[in-house]
Amino acid sequence: MAGVVGRDSGQVRLEVVKHADRETLQDFVERTTGEGTMLYTDEWQAYHHVPDTGRGLGQVCHTPGQREWARDDDGDGIREVHNNTLEGTWTGLRNFLRPFRGVSKWFLAQYVAIFQWAHNVKTATDDFLRSLLGAKASTSSES
Repeated sequence: MAGVVGRDSGQVRLEVVKHADRETLQDFVERTTGEGTMLYTDEWQAYHHVPDTGRGLGQVCHTPGQREWARDDDGDGIREVHNNTLEGTWTGLRNFLRPFRGVSKWFLAQYVAIFQWAHNVKTATDDFLRSLLGAKASTSSES
C-alpha cells in the first residue's frame, strides 16, 4: 500500500501497489502531491530520492536504539516531523476492513477506494445522499 494525507486538507490518497520500491513510491508521490509539498516519512530508503522531484523530505527514524516518533526541526515547540497522521489512517483502514474477515486481493483496491472516499467526504448531508442514491428531493412535509 502507498498513501499520503494532506495535513491541512485532511484529504487521503491511498493505492494498492505490488511493490514498495523507490520507483513505485516515487511515481505515487509525484502523481498525488504537488511540487513544493513537504513529505514526512519514516527512514525507508525508497524515500531518499523524493527531494529530486521538487518536494521536501523530513524523516523520523524508527530503528531500534535510535527511535524517534516526532521531532521539532525549526525550534518552534511543535514536533512537525512525524508520520503519525498516515499511521493513524492505516489503523482506520485496518479497522474498516476487519469486519469483512479477509478481503480477496482481487477486490482490495475497491475496498480501499471506498474507505478513501468515505474518509474524504467527511460529512454525508441529506442532499449528498439523495444525489448518491439518485433520489429526488422530498417536497412533502412528511419525513
